Amino acid sequence: MASSRSSLVATLIANPSQPVVTDDLLALAAEAVGHETERAVLARGIAADLALSAPAEAKAVEASLRTTLAGQPVDIVVQPVATRRKRLFLADMDSTMIAQECIDELAAYVGLKSEVSEITERAMRGEIAFEPALRERVALLKGLPVSVVDEIIEKHITLTPGGRALVQTIRKNGGYTCLVSGGFTLFTGPIGAKIGFDEHRSNHLILNGEKLAGLVEEPILGREAKLATLVELRERFKLAAHETMAVGDGANDLAMLGEAGLGVAFRAKPAVAAAAHARVDHADLTALLYAQGYTATSIVAV
Repeated sequence: MASSRSSLVATLIANPSQPVVTDDLLALAAEAVGHETERAVLARGIAADLALSAPAEAKAVEASLRTTLAGQPVDIVVQPVATRRKRLFLADMDSTMIAQECIDELAAYVGLKSEVSEITERAMRGEIAFEPALRERVALLKGLPVSVVDEIIEKHITLTPGGRALVQTIRKNGGYTCLVSGGFTLFTGPIGAKIGFDEHRSNHLILNGEKLAGLVEEPILGREAKLATLVELRERFKLAAHETMAVGDGANDLAMLGEAGLGVAFRAKPAVAAAAHARVDHADLTALLYAQGYTATSIVAV
């Protein structure tokens, strides 16, 4: 990100179902910042900007706001105002753009959801390495008919609220979007198309006829591959680092989030939330639009 001493903007964002960003809350937040601010409502009750007129440290401003607004269901993003609009967006899929972990849903069909979910959770917290954990989980799926994927997508996968509006608004404004997942192309293809991503990248499950072979093609797309995808696309489109944004929730997203101009931890594991540039714990995915300065009327209706 740009220097935290650049002119800053603090964006306060609530979930649309709990529009708590009131004039009183904004006044309280402005007082906490300790600088003269200019207020701009992005979406009534949902999102607003506090632009700081004097130089300040982003982390200090964020800390003051978090202390003052503790207990309020409000997310806080503090960043240089000059570089907030992004032209490249990369997103994790499982537990980010969708509410589920696809491999756990596959495991449910062989009666192993609890066992596989435990491994998934440990991998996402960074307690075990992602690649061997993926191989271990995929091996448990050997013999599962590939036809169950369509059923899972239709009956068990839910898109995270705000995701389609996020992707389509970025694209409408000239940005490029990529769904990059440690999951599988059998899911990222149809789910990426449903949300509206320009492209998707993920792992390929090896098939034995019409059944899963219990193997995944190497090399596995994990932490370093997500980072490499961000760098590759940034260079392809000749973008500066600050023009990029990434979102994810797990440990295998950390390198990608750290390299992005704005790396956002979305309802993330504690270590990920602590390391990311910004965190979204309460709002839906439209928070990533408000963080860029979009107003409610400029968001694509879906």
